[in-house]
Formats: sequence, C-alpha cells, structure tokens
Amino acid sequence: MALAPSVPAQAEDDGQLWIGGNAVMALGRRWRFSNEAIVRFSENRHGLYEAEMNSLLGYRVSGKVTLWAGYTHDPNYDAGHFSVMEHRGRQQVTFDNVVKIGRGQLSARLRMEERWREGASGTALRVRPFVRYALPFRAGGATALVLTHESFIDLNRTSFQRVEGEERMRNLIAVAAPLARNVNLEIGYLHQHGFRPGTDDSNDHAASISLSSVF
Repeated sequence: MALAPSVPAQAEDDGQLWIGGNAVMALGRRWRFSNEAIVRFSENRHGLYEAEMNSLLGYRVSGKVTLWAGYTHDPNYDAGHFSVMEHRGRQQVTFDNVVKIGRGQLSARLRMEERWREGASGTALRVRPFVRYALPFRAGGATALVLTHESFIDLNRTSFQRVEGEERMRNLIAVAAPLARNVNLEIGYLHQHGFRPGTDDSNDHAASISLSSVF
C-alpha cells in the first residue's frame, strides 16, 4: 500500500501594526524614570488586540549600565473589545553602546518578567534577552539603520503560559532618525515568530512605528 508523502505544516501568518512611544526622564545624576506605551493591531484579530503600558524606575550604575524595575499594565482585546487584563512585574539591566562594530554600536538588555492574568491561576515567569545594533548611514550622522533581536524564554508553565523554553522571537529592521532635539523616530518591519508545540508555528509581520525622547 502506498503511503502519502509527508507535507510540512504551514505557519499561520498575520499582518500587524505596532505603534509605540517612550519617554525617559533624568531624576538627578543616577536615577531615571521611563514610561512607554505600545498599541498593537492585527488583521487576524480584527483590530486592536493589546495596549501595553510600562513604567520603570532606573538606577544608573555606570555610564553604560542601568538597573530598572517597574510594572506593566497590559489589557488584551478581541476585535477592539476588552477581553482580559494582564499585570507584570518587570526587572531589567540595560547595557548602552557597549561594543563598537565598524561605525555602529551594539547595545543589549536582559529583562525578567513575572506575569499574572485576572481570572487565571499561577505566576508565569520568563526572561527576554535583547540585542540592538545601530549603524549610522554616514560617519558622525544621527540617522541610522537599526537591527534588533529579542527572544522570549518561558521558565515555567501556567494556565496561560503553555510553552517551557523559547516561546517566540522578534527580529526588527528599521531606520531611526531625529525629529527634534531629544526626540527620535523609528520606522521599520518587525517579524515575530511564535513556537507552538503540537500545532503550526505563527508568523506576525508588523509595521513598527515608535517615538522616543530623553529629557
């Protein structure tokens, strides 16, 4: 009896739009306060599906290293209608421009999160290593090509965090340019690949637009 050839599963694709803004304010010589907001829209989810708000207090250990801790308020939506609330504790250490490669600078971040969802049991733990390379288009210029990678590594399983190990990764290619003094605009393409044991992986293709400012 002939056997049918094995056909690889097809990944689930989704077109998305991510819009974000982040402001960092100096509180004296070493202390910093950061406030970030990100909204995400999806074709497959029929509109708004997440509105993430992050507030962090940072302590600058040295010129390139800062320790941060804070809270993430993360309501989730279904086709623009509220569905579930997620709360997160967040701690991270950032390394700014720690390695020079050619004309560009490499930065890094290691983030730890504790996640709770209303109506669901358990505390979900994960770490998120992140690297960013910024390459100016010309020596001494402020406009740059930006490449980033971030992995989401789940440390346990709960009723809403079902993968133990690498659960997703994000890769971004973008152009960053100054809009005004202390204000930068970054526009690019972000690919988010989700690892989903037992079913097809997912691929989100997102147009990413973000503003950042430092005071």
